[in-house]
Amino acid sequence: MASAREVVREASGRLDAAGVASPDHDAAELLAHVLGTTRGQLAVVADVGPEAASRYDALVVRRAAREPLQHLIGTAWFRHVSVQVGPGVFVPRPETELLAGWAIDRAREVIAAGQVPVVVDLCTGSGVIARSIADEVPDARVFAVELDPAAHAWAERNLAGTAVELRLGDLATAFDELAGQVDVLVSNPPYVPLEAWESVAPEARDHDPHLALFSGDDGLDAIRVIADRGLVLLRPGGVVGVEHADAQGESAPAVFSREGRWDEVRDHRDLAGRPRHLTARRPR
Repeated sequence: MASAREVVREASGRLDAAGVASPDHDAAELLAHVLGTTRGQLAVVADVGPEAASRYDALVVRRAAREPLQHLIGTAWFRHVSVQVGPGVFVPRPETELLAGWAIDRAREVIAAGQVPVVVDLCTGSGVIARSIADEVPDARVFAVELDPAAHAWAERNLAGTAVELRLGDLATAFDELAGQVDVLVSNPPYVPLEAWESVAPEARDHDPHLALFSGDDGLDAIRVIADRGLVLLRPGGVVGVEHADAQGESAPAVFSREGRWDEVRDHRDLAGRPRHLTARRPR
């Protein structure tokens, strides 16, 4: 039998050779999953038995083939919640936590003003943004919509037991009954240009649903729809936040800036300093 440290070190080398971006982290997460513990507790694991080692090796082989880590362990952590993920749904990324945090802060401002915030999550995918808002702002009325039936099924699991109202439908037409009443609109839409196919990491390109990735020749088709739909759903003075690719730090905000339809259009960077999401306010 080998120690947990030895097993992780060997697996990390294999993952690194396969081009995995975070080999040490992923190797440790996979072993913790197999052993039913946490990554932080691996230091107290004396040895890894043959049966566990065999199951672990099978997972390492799949991760080296660039199957997403979250598919292998079945869950993804996001802010303070864990959601179920797997084939058929977009895996939440850490960068999106900043956008969710922005939406949570805006909803809290509405509460501070003595009102109940109405928040809509377009292109909800796994439901992780809506779930985080419901978790951190329990007094908010949260609505979410997803077009893809497979992703919607994952969102149903992840939003079960919450007060989030989830629908299967198109972001361009959802929630007509909320027209002019929404305080915060948030979305992590598809934004990869079709021509950027080859540049997408294998974990996303080969495993995330393409409906959640690609959005027209320039990647801005869904963002254009959100810019139009936001003017319908938001109350005067309501705000919208939309994630975009790091190469769209100028082009995505420009969708909202054109023709002066939106106020306070700003772009925001992620923790790595890359352009990551835009925000804007509907004119009062």
